[in-house]
Amino acid sequence: MRVLGVDPGLTRCGLGVVDGRPGKAAMVAVGVVRTPSDGDPGERLVYLERQLESWLARYEPDVMAVERVFADTNITTVMTTAHATAVALLTATKRGIPVVFHTPTEVKAAVTGSGRADKAQVTAMVTRILGLEVAPRPADAADALALAICQAWRGAQLARLDALAAAQGRR
Repeated sequence: MRVLGVDPGLTRCGLGVVDGRPGKAAMVAVGVVRTPSDGDPGERLVYLERQLESWLARYEPDVMAVERVFADTNITTVMTTAHATAVALLTATKRGIPVVFHTPTEVKAAVTGSGRADKAQVTAMVTRILGLEVAPRPADAADALALAICQAWRGAQLARLDALAAAQGRR
């Protein structure tokens, strides 16, 4: 399964593509889309959309995994993150690519074994899991790869459980 992980943000949006299945993952690509914080918000969103479209066309993911926006005391940060999330959802949906949301705790638990892991631990485990010589930087890039790994591992397991439940007439 090929997964595009998206760590949404309007100033920095992390993108990571992973080919994986439970217990195995290989990095295909990683990057960060940057927009100037003092730029026109509409133009920044259009630029983000173009970059996401380019990644979707180039890497043809089976699914997009996006970090779920969580409440914060800084409403401006929450809103710009929500805008970036909406652009990711829109670009994937236009191409018929399913979008799955994961909380930061889910991603940390999938990658490190602990939902309380800090950013350094997540980056270290992403580096180890993918067999990278250098840790992905900035943290947005590592987080995007962690999202993709989480979906590749957990998403495949959940799909199998759903199929089993459906076959048994439970869903």
